[in-house]
Formats: sequence, C-alpha cells, structure tokens
Amino acid sequence: MAAFPFQKGLVETGAGLYAYLQPDGGWGWSNAGLITDGGESLLVDTLFDARLTREMLGVMADAAGVGADDIGIIVNTHANGDHTHGNGCCHKAEVIASEASAREMSELPASQLAAIMAQARAMGPAGQYLVDIFGSFDFTDVAEKLPTQTFSGEYSLKVGDIKVDLIEVGPAHTAGDVLVHVPDDKTIFTGDILFIEGTPIMWAGPVANWIAACNLIIDLKAETIVPGHGPITDVHGVRRVQDYLRYIDQEARKRYDAGLSVRDAAHDIRLGDFSSWGDAERIAVNVSALYREYSGDSAAPDVVQLFGLMAELKQ
Repeated sequence: MAAFPFQKGLVETGAGLYAYLQPDGGWGWSNAGLITDGGESLLVDTLFDARLTREMLGVMADAAGVGADDIGIIVNTHANGDHTHGNGCCHKAEVIASEASAREMSELPASQLAAIMAQARAMGPAGQYLVDIFGSFDFTDVAEKLPTQTFSGEYSLKVGDIKVDLIEVGPAHTAGDVLVHVPDDKTIFTGDILFIEGTPIMWAGPVANWIAACNLIIDLKAETIVPGHGPITDVHGVRRVQDYLRYIDQEARKRYDAGLSVRDAAHDIRLGDFSSWGDAERIAVNVSALYREYSGDSAAPDVVQLFGLMAELKQ
C-alpha cells in the first residue's frame, strides 16, 4: 500500500478514487470518500455538520472537478451523524443505506442533538464531556436527508465503468454497518468498522460480527483501506482492530463472570498497548455492550450514564 499522509483534505488513492480525511480522527472527525468516472460520482458518507460538508464539497470541486450537484449517489456506511448530517448538501443525490441504518437514522436527528448540547453544561460531568468532544460542531446547521434507497445483504452498482459493491456487515459498530468495496481498484471504504489509531466504539455488537467484518476486509485483499476515522491503512491496521476487540471481549467476560459492574470493569481493565489510542475511555461503552450481549439484554443502554462514565475515565 502507498503511504498516504494523514492531513486534512482530499487524497487521490487511485484512478477516480479519493479519500477525504479529517485528523485527528477522534469524536466526530470522520473520513469520507469520492468515486468518480465517466461524468458520474458517488460520495461515501458526509460529515457531522453542513459547514464541514460544504467545505469538503468545495475541496472536491476544486481538486477533482466534482461539485455538490454532480454527485448522483451518496452511500452512508452507517447511521451516525458524523457520516450523515451533510447528506442534504448534495441536492440531486440519491442516498443509499442499509435498511437497518435507515431505521436508526431517524432515532437521533440533529435537532435532538442540538437540544442536548444546548443543555449540556447543566448535565454535570457527562455534559461537560459532550461539550469537550462535540463543541466544535454546529448541530443547528445541518443538511439532513434520509435514505431514498435501502438494501439488505449486498448491493452492486456502477459509477461510470467503476464497479462498486456495498456489503452489509452489521450489526457491529451500529445496527447496519456497510463496507464500500471497489474490487478493480483493490480499495475499501470501511466506515466505522475501522478506527485507526483511535479506540473503536461498539454501540450495537455483537462483537463476533465486528471481528467477522474485519476478516472479510482481509479476505477481500484490498490494498487501500479507508477507515471511518484515522489514517488510511492496510491489513495490519485491520488486524490491530481485531486484536482490540478480542482483548476487550476476553477481559470483559472475566469481569462479568466475576460479578463486577460495568463501571468497575471499565475501570479495572488495563488496555496496555491500546491505551495509546485516542479516546481510550470508550471502553465504558464497549464493556456495556459486551455485558448486554453476555446477558441477552436487548434494552438500549443509558447513553447519558455512559457519557458520564467516559468522563470519569477520561480524568
């Protein structure tokens, strides 16, 4: 794999293929992708607010000659707002997502997130943590657009002469994660199945699905792997994500079997080499998801409580 710099902006990774990168890859600083050929263009994900998305689209217009109205298709790799809140900036685009992601997108609209942020400073440590991680984004300035086409399993399409395969691998990070595979160019846009140099966060699980999704990426023999967050990577980066997932599964299971609470387990697990990754406090969410998996609990987690625990771990 060629060594691509991890700096903000557009990187050409192949003929008609681009990655848009946002260091440092932490909360909300997601990547996107562009596939263009024969006058047709597909955007892989948008960004966390309209300002950032408009900035990205301006860069794409200048560097790749693809303006917002030239984009015919947006593929959302999953439902999280940092990959969807700019969809409406591309007025002419169809929006494709998995059925599971489409259902999930309606559960936390940007208006609700904006209301939460407006009250955050009155929410104690959890609220301050939200301000710290999301204060750079403007959730009152978004361009939401829900999927206009959905699929389950796999779906293939053409962008000019470029074949693009959409492969549903969720639930894992979220309910409906999708890989965007460009087989002829040996390129994959993974969405948040991969966080590189940052801590993966498991809102959904099960963990085995996520590990299997990493195996699939490896089996597809991609040479250029664009993660949802962090620098462009290769198979080594994929295996490191797997290593983290296996490790926290083993460690959480020990503490679950010993009767420790989620809070105590999150404090007790030592991350070793993984502690150098950004946002290590996400272990709180991961332990919570694993405990629910072990117990067969399908109830939604208390997200405010989890953000409070992450704030506690961050100190």
